[in-house]
Amino acid sequence: MTVKPTFPEILFEDDSIIVLNKPAGLLSIPDREQTSLSLKDMLLAKYGSIFTVHRLDKDTSGIILFARTEAAHKYYSRLFEERKIEKYYLGLVLGSPAHPKGTMDEPISEHPVQKGLMVVHRKGKPAVTDYEVVEAFKTYSLLQFQLHTGRTHQIRVHCKNMGHPLACDELYGDAKPILLSSIKRKYKLSKWEETEQPILGRLALHAYRLCFTDEKGTLHDLSAEMPKDMRALLQQLRKV
Repeated sequence: MTVKPTFPEILFEDDSIIVLNKPAGLLSIPDREQTSLSLKDMLLAKYGSIFTVHRLDKDTSGIILFARTEAAHKYYSRLFEERKIEKYYLGLVLGSPAHPKGTMDEPISEHPVQKGLMVVHRKGKPAVTDYEVVEAFKTYSLLQFQLHTGRTHQIRVHCKNMGHPLACDELYGDAKPILLSSIKRKYKLSKWEETEQPILGRLALHAYRLCFTDEKGTLHDLSAEMPKDMRALLQQLRKV
């Protein structure tokens, strides 16, 4: 028996758009191999007509906007292209940046050999990411990012280039899941556990806020709550 995925939280909806809080592990749109159900598939099944405006990596959670009409698709796609939509993320990186805030302005291109990988390269496309340290811990830091461009894996590539890759990043970091025993002193397994389960085992990145003006001139400032796994990890880091 196949378990049907729970429909993601709807943050805003009208006749033109739908804004949702995508869980980590769910594709934004179908991949070429059609390996698993995507958020767009779920929306098509519910609404019949849906248009992709932007996307999030599969392992990135958070706020994502889809258009419900061709006119809305054209309008919001243009907003993204003209950088008139403010996009904010929260991410946990290894270590702590030398400067508490700054701008990562490094062009990004496809890796010359490894398919699906991106790199900082002088001949790449312009890519600009603002960052600010929100909280610093012993071995990790929580950063806020604002994207000014929309390159593939932009935050992940910029963080790696800065020397502080995102936690649990399989492509640009050490890919290691975070165990509670690595944070909490005198950690002991419960008698029901044979092996320790990671407190976070996926990319530590969450798209939490979108700010934009709709076709009628109304300003929207929408945010998506951080998922339980990241919240639980931060709670433990704050205790140390």
